[in-house]
Amino acid sequence: MRDDDIDEIMVNGPGKIFVDRHGKLVLTGRTFVNADQVKAVIDRILMPVGRTVNERTPFVDARLADGSRVHAIIPPLSLLGPMVTIRKFAKVPYSIEDLIYRFKTMTPKVAEFLKLCVRLRKNIIVSGGASSGKTTLLNVLSNYINPDERVITIEDSAELRLSQENIGRLEARNQGMEAKTQVTIRDLVRNSLRMRPDRIVVGECRGAEALDMLQAMNTGHDGSLTTLHANTSRDALARLETMVLMAGVDLPLRAIREQIAGAVNIIVQANRLADGSRKILEVVEVTGIEENTIKTEAIYRFEKKWIGEDGTVVGEIAPTGTIPHFIREMPGNLAEKVANLFQTEVRNS
Repeated sequence: MRDDDIDEIMVNGPGKIFVDRHGKLVLTGRTFVNADQVKAVIDRILMPVGRTVNERTPFVDARLADGSRVHAIIPPLSLLGPMVTIRKFAKVPYSIEDLIYRFKTMTPKVAEFLKLCVRLRKNIIVSGGASSGKTTLLNVLSNYINPDERVITIEDSAELRLSQENIGRLEARNQGMEAKTQVTIRDLVRNSLRMRPDRIVVGECRGAEALDMLQAMNTGHDGSLTTLHANTSRDALARLETMVLMAGVDLPLRAIREQIAGAVNIIVQANRLADGSRKILEVVEVTGIEENTIKTEAIYRFEKKWIGEDGTVVGEIAPTGTIPHFIREMPGNLAEKVANLFQTEVRNS
């Protein structure tokens, strides 16, 4: 836990401990004595946060005091013995400069565009696979929310670390509880609408709460942000459709797509590449709906150049040359001021 180079710790029973170091999974030489020792460590981790894992609730999600996320699962669900996964949080939150120059997740042009989207109160979805840097990016983007605005964050397990003064933080209550005492993310999204938010930030949309989130985005809560699991920006739109249907509402598909097209402005697609690096692969604007299909335009796209002998993926996200619709429709000369953000670079042959 003290090693700053390690992002994640995975205990697969007493005999194997893996760590994620610089995006690569590494088997450590350390082991536990037996399964009882692993279970004792799990109990020590969970005790301060008021959670427990036992035969009745054989799996649990929790967060540590420093914000790190813990997932534990025990037999009979785990066949290898007790398993623990700890997602560590950086002691000092990452900045936009870290993502540009240290991790090379994005370029300065992409960073400036995303800052502009946040400041212009565009609704943004950060899409990506597991461990692709979605929450980190959401944290970084939140730094550009106007400090005068009231922000409500809603999470399954609190991970976001927003720096706003006027902030409300809500956390769902699911596991280890009787059904009548559970409070879902959907319940919290509905409650947040009564708390006079300027923006709503949902840590991750996974189910029926997507409908309430879209309705909030469509009814005066511009500039809201959330993440979801999807491999491409087009998959993200399909997942949103599926999650809205999970709400049990009897809406035709056309109406659902109109809701999505009216609510979502920008999709940022993040992924973890084969070499373990985390990159933004695409930034897409949702432009509307046409013939029952949600229309999108790519503003930036990752261009892979080559793969080095050591497996390093060499490439960069670059403008497609498309100026976003909302920029073109803005009054005044904003389009002229930011035109350089969307210009493609001329390469000498």
